[in-house]
Amino acid sequence: MSELRPVHVIGGGLAGSEAAWQLARAGVPVELHEMRPERATDAHQGDRLAELVCSNSFRSDDATNNAVGVLHAEMRILGSLVMAAADAHKVPAGGALAVDREGFADQVTRTLESHPLVSIVRAEVPGLPPGDWDNVIVATGPLTSPALSQAIIELTGEENLAFFDAIAPIVHADSIDMDKAWFQSRYDKPGPGGTGKDYINCPLDEAQFEAFIDALLDGNTVDFHEWEKDTPYFEGCLPIEVMASRGRETLRFGPMKPVGLTNAHDGSRPHAVVQLRQDNALGTLFNMVGFQTKLRYGAQQEVFRMIPGLENAEFARLGGIHRNTFMNSPRLLDGSLRLKAMPRLRFAGQVTGVEGYVESAAMGLLAGRFAAAERLGDPVETPPATTAHGALLEHVTGGADDETFQPMNVNFGLFPPLDDGAMADIKRKERKIARRRLTAERALSDIAVWFSDTPLAAE
Repeated sequence: MSELRPVHVIGGGLAGSEAAWQLARAGVPVELHEMRPERATDAHQGDRLAELVCSNSFRSDDATNNAVGVLHAEMRILGSLVMAAADAHKVPAGGALAVDREGFADQVTRTLESHPLVSIVRAEVPGLPPGDWDNVIVATGPLTSPALSQAIIELTGEENLAFFDAIAPIVHADSIDMDKAWFQSRYDKPGPGGTGKDYINCPLDEAQFEAFIDALLDGNTVDFHEWEKDTPYFEGCLPIEVMASRGRETLRFGPMKPVGLTNAHDGSRPHAVVQLRQDNALGTLFNMVGFQTKLRYGAQQEVFRMIPGLENAEFARLGGIHRNTFMNSPRLLDGSLRLKAMPRLRFAGQVTGVEGYVESAAMGLLAGRFAAAERLGDPVETPPATTAHGALLEHVTGGADDETFQPMNVNFGLFPPLDDGAMADIKRKERKIARRRLTAERALSDIAVWFSDTPLAAE
């Protein structure tokens, strides 16, 4: 194994640290490149690996009813360094997994520094990695350096790399009240691959619209972080509360325009309409078209549930606008996270278009395993889409619509539906909880089978 050429991992955050660990566990030498402390970032405070720059929470640890809890459980099965350090330094947080951030980062750093196959290089990698680095994982996070960002643009085109998120909320399709909403495209135009019924439409009468605008303008918004202060608003994706502040009718001539739509339930012409567009190939998630916002999460749920049809909406993701570098991964990456334009490069972490600490680490875990298999001459086997890892991977490498791709947390809407008959004997009122439980059980069973076929399972 010592004769193997090293795999280079760029970035010492959660994804890069996890990728390096998975490579070393597989017996593959690693050079982990971290530019701190030689070059600081606007977000980090120190030079330790896997530093948590925002919250200290890894969110829910419930592996029965919560998708991120399922992801936690899968990562433990797969021997995750990030999860081992989190479990060792957890602090009280109810059903969530929260950590002592100092102890957590110290353990990750010490573990990698002490591994004989890991070399940590404290220097920036400007631009594209050298040509003789034949196997590279780029895990540079949401604050990717300008030089590397420019290199990616030159390889793939400027439209394939975003420098801020203009995120619209995403709703679980089965939580939309279709007794009030209906499927229709404007003027019944089908569009490419469509049927003429490609959007879910939620109608508002004049009184409902006026109440919605009042709540929107009164809503509590989030301030930019210090390093986001210069993030521009683009006219094509203004926050809805900014649009509303320009005039009470502005949204009726923008994302809430009712033209070309007729309420299928009563034949009326609505005063305003909120449209939702399918967001994944499974049709389980729909995004609220044009509803990017800086409202705080609690305010978003309160205001958006005023919309007829969304009174009981469950959100897979809430909206926001903040600075963040991410790729149009469904367009640019293959199924094993390699850049199609330059396959020696793999990408991992938030730059691939996942949100959250655990999701970023999970993508690093997969990238590390894929790169290790490639270096060892083994087949690169991706996890089943029925697992949390597989569902997340499928979303960022092809399951999401590349025209509307935005960063996403893991959620049950990304998982394939259960087989026909799985819910047949379950009472209707119990099906929501049962569906999550059965989906979680299937995921953990399938990830264990996938892992058992690898050499690391024998450890």
